Parts: sequence; structure tokens; C-alpha cells
Amino acid sequence: MNRKRTTLLLRIGVFFLTAIGIAMVIRRTLAMAGLIASFNPSGAAPFDTGFSHHPVLTLMHILPGMMVMLLGPWQFMPGIRERHLSFHRISGRVYVACAYIVGISALCMPFIMLPIGGVNEAAASILFSIFFLVSLSKACWHIIHRNVPLHRKWMIRAFAVGLAVSTVRPIIVLFFALSGLPPQVFFGTAFWIGFTVHAIIAEVWINYTRTHQR
Repeated sequence: MNRKRTTLLLRIGVFFLTAIGIAMVIRRTLAMAGLIASFNPSGAAPFDTGFSHHPVLTLMHILPGMMVMLLGPWQFMPGIRERHLSFHRISGRVYVACAYIVGISALCMPFIMLPIGGVNEAAASILFSIFFLVSLSKACWHIIHRNVPLHRKWMIRAFAVGLAVSTVRPIIVLFFALSGLPPQVFFGTAFWIGFTVHAIIAEVWINYTRTHQR
């Protein structure tokens, strides 16, 4: 498969996951406001119950998260950088600010509200939140020092891990449909799968594009 087709498929996947992420934010916001019903297919407490008990922290996490979903894909489009450099820089600063809020709130959430998947989900959230914040910080450090190639690598890692939350949802649906297990059992596993797959894809893409450039 040539690079042009691979890039097209990757962009389609990114925009599909972005749409899932935005839909998740809208649904959770409406559920917390009582405008739509929350649910749990297993018959246990609705998924939004814990988030509703901590609305400020939840909104601090999901609303900047929606901005990260919206602005992230545009940061990696060469046409935007070349033709609209001011937009690229301003939106990049907004992206980074929102991403830090998302990462810090994600790091705090397992300690404040009990994750559905228990310790397993909490461990995945904490580990990849730290990785996300480290990647974001290194990307900022390198762009401040005008090292664009390293900035790009760490931004790819940060964006890939941030986007993984959208992949976790289809994985959860598959567990519900195929496993028959309660969500307390597989939620943590779904998080580990989603975040790990995205971290691997980020490294594959970094190495693939580096090899192509050479």
C-alpha cells in the first residue's frame, strides 16, 4: 500500500474516532443535565452516575477534551501549516492548553471517583495520563527549541493516546456483545487494549514516515 492511500485511511480513521469522541462528550453532558436518560446494559447503576456526583471535575475533563478532538487533526495537516500558519500556531496553543487540562483531570479522576473497572481501569488511566502529559511537555519543549522533527514525534504520541478514549468505546461494545461479562470485569481490559493499540500505532506511523522521508 502506497503512502498516499495509507495516509488517507489514517485520516478517515482519525476523523471517525474524533466524531465518536465529540458524540461521547455531547451525550455525557446531556445525561448529566438530565436531558437524556443514562443507562447500563448490565442492569447495574447507570454509567453516568459517578460522573454526575462530580460534575465540575467531569466537565473540566470532557469539555476541553472535545476541543482536543476538534483541533488535534488539523495540527497534522501540511496544507494548514503551509497556507494558514497563524491558524496552525494559535489553534496549536489552544490545543496544548486544553490537552493539559484533560491530562491533569484524567490523572486526578481515579483518585476522586471510583472507576467502573476498578483498580485495573485506574492503573491504565493513571499510566497513560502520565504518558500523555510527558509527551505533550516534550513536544512543547522541542518546539520552543525549534526542533520540529522531535516536536512532531511527541505530538503524534500525545494525540494518539488522547484519541484512544474513542477507541475504548467500540471495544467496550464488543465486550458487551460477545463476552457476557459484567462491565466491572472488562472495563479495565478495554482501556488497556485501546490505549496500548494507539501507542503502538503512533510508533509505527512515526517510523513509517521517517523511513519514507529518508
